[in-house]
Amino acid sequence: MTHDPWLEQVRFGAAGLVPVIAQDRRSGDVLMLAWATREALVRTRETGLAHYWSRSREALWRKGETSGHEQRVAEIRLDCDGDAILYRVDQQGPACHTGTPTCFATRVTAEGGTSPEPDPGGHLLTRLASTIARRAEERTPGSYTVTLLDHGLAKVSQKVGEEAVETVVAAHAESDERLANEAADLLFHLLVLLRARGVSLDTVLRTLEAREK
Repeated sequence: MTHDPWLEQVRFGAAGLVPVIAQDRRSGDVLMLAWATREALVRTRETGLAHYWSRSREALWRKGETSGHEQRVAEIRLDCDGDAILYRVDQQGPACHTGTPTCFATRVTAEGGTSPEPDPGGHLLTRLASTIARRAEERTPGSYTVTLLDHGLAKVSQKVGEEAVETVVAAHAESDERLANEAADLLFHLLVLLRARGVSLDTVLRTLEAREK
């Protein structure tokens, strides 16, 4: 196994494990908490993909190896005591196995109950892009998305143009509610267009991120 000097600063527990928090490097949102062995940390640094240790299966696993929802690790950080690790990641699709963007989607209310936390807009777009991809791959019967993609890139492009015009018209001459509806249609069809061209939403987000600098 590769010798990494930084691992000497990690304080593994009695079972040889250390807790790892995965954080979206763009939004700062906490995505999940898992555990890692020394080998998992080495594999993460070597491959740039998040690896963890499954306590139930007692096995090394790579995030997204079955779901495709990989975590590309941009940075690894240690806490001040060395007994916790932070992965700052680019998350592909939802982080949670339930399909939510984060495993911490349940909020404790002031009354002591629980409530699902609404998705931030960027997360909703990511989930919608994943749904479009899944329907395209599974050929979901009766799916509007599948029908539109089957008509080809030219038809999808035409539809995006139509929705863009309707959005502009709504902005100038219709209600706020109508504008919101038309903008939602435009965003959806734009995601379908990206799928038709094979361009991921993550590529678009990285381009936007680069323009912020």
